[in-house]
Amino acid sequence: MDEGLVKIRHARSTKDFPHLKLEEDEYVEFAFKRAKVCLLAIIGTVAVGLALILIGLLFVVINQNAIDDMGRSFLFIILAALVAVAVLAGAIATMIYNGNRLFITNKHVIQMIMASPMSTSVNVIDLQSVEDASYRQDGLLQKIFNYGTFRLSTVGEETTYTFPYSDIKPSELKAVSKLITEAKKPIKKQKEEAEN
Repeated sequence: MDEGLVKIRHARSTKDFPHLKLEEDEYVEFAFKRAKVCLLAIIGTVAVGLALILIGLLFVVINQNAIDDMGRSFLFIILAALVAVAVLAGAIATMIYNGNRLFITNKHVIQMIMASPMSTSVNVIDLQSVEDASYRQDGLLQKIFNYGTFRLSTVGEETTYTFPYSDIKPSELKAVSKLITEAKKPIKKQKEEAEN
């Protein structure tokens, strides 16, 4: 690739993804997130929780005569606490959802995993050491909502890196496989030259 184009793509990548520590001639080819259906599941769960709390609130209001003032105040405090917990849980789940990313550059695979607000990890894999890239969908829901697990296997220790709940398209998987093949060409050429 032309050196000027590489510099432009590198500058754009460092601007768009300032948290990534990219090498001087490295740029982001793909940036994958979790499937949007997972975010909808989080929002739906919080909405159901809030609806149940609202039903509890209506029960307290309708049965005013059956509950004394102190009991009613206590129930309102409990319901307010439940609302706060539901909103906080939704915010934390959304933060974790957004914290899981997979970046494929022209040189590396960078996987950012957030299991909780206090537990994050970053895996950086040389593209040359990736042996195989695959995508798998299990079950009816994954087929309907078009998401699955993206998998990368590496050479040597045979470590497998997975990115579940991904909505990678077949054309993107094909392009990633092509990138892996292109990254291995210099190694293949060196081996051929060493044999001759």
